[in-house]
Amino acid sequence: MQDSAAASPKGQPFSARQGGSPLVLAIPHAGSHIPDDVRVALNDTGRALSDTDWHMDRVYDGLVDDVTVVSARFHRYVIDANRDPSGASLYPGQNTTGLVPLTDFDGNPLWQNEPDADAAAIEARRAQFHAPYHAALAAELARVKALHGFAILYDCHSIRSDIPFLFDGTLPDFNIGTNHGVTCAPTLQAVALRHCAAAAGFSHVVNGRFVGGWTTRHYGQPDQGIHAIQMELAQSTYMQQSPPWAWDDDRAARLRAVLGPMLRDIAALDLS
Repeated sequence: MQDSAAASPKGQPFSARQGGSPLVLAIPHAGSHIPDDVRVALNDTGRALSDTDWHMDRVYDGLVDDVTVVSARFHRYVIDANRDPSGASLYPGQNTTGLVPLTDFDGNPLWQNEPDADAAAIEARRAQFHAPYHAALAAELARVKALHGFAILYDCHSIRSDIPFLFDGTLPDFNIGTNHGVTCAPTLQAVALRHCAAAAGFSHVVNGRFVGGWTTRHYGQPDQGIHAIQMELAQSTYMQQSPPWAWDDDRAARLRAVLGPMLRDIAALDLS
């Protein structure tokens, strides 16, 4: 599986690999491509790209056979592929970042002159990046559903485990989000929870601070045969949580030993 963070910015703003199982992995925040006109508008904080879901493609690479993967190549500072295209907040009343973020996860400004408050600029980015990514993801979900009568969307995320601007305390290692059970059959949530709860040395929560972003909430329609679940991993489970954001072989091996069996059990579900 190709790492979106290293993928060429030329061509499509996403990469897609088709599989034959019911499982579709979405990776919206591992990309690092920023167009030149956007990069020059960022300040030094923005250019550091600190809020990347680092190494997500590598975390999930090879864990389950015959899986479909759709990854965004563009960075979330260009436009966030996991936000409502209307700009509506995912978490009203809580600190969060928007469709085009104006601050990073620590509340620090990203832009030299906040040019991205302009509605026309946001719409242009939505059309160029956000829309094609979701068109590709929707197409793959439809293809998989046609094969099996249902599709399972597993939305792959990671975040630093300590971010006071966004949440109190230290984030659990596994954060399962199903919008309080709305976006998938109970069986799917139960399988993910069973594996996370049984993982020695790891903590977990279901529908805690992160209940699923726009992707999970938008596509998760179990009555229509599409079941969606978000997994937000604490980055402490597999990497160094500060520059240079280095991969940690030992931590990652322990994490992948949990994720692999979980994904294989999810892919084997019959939710038709």
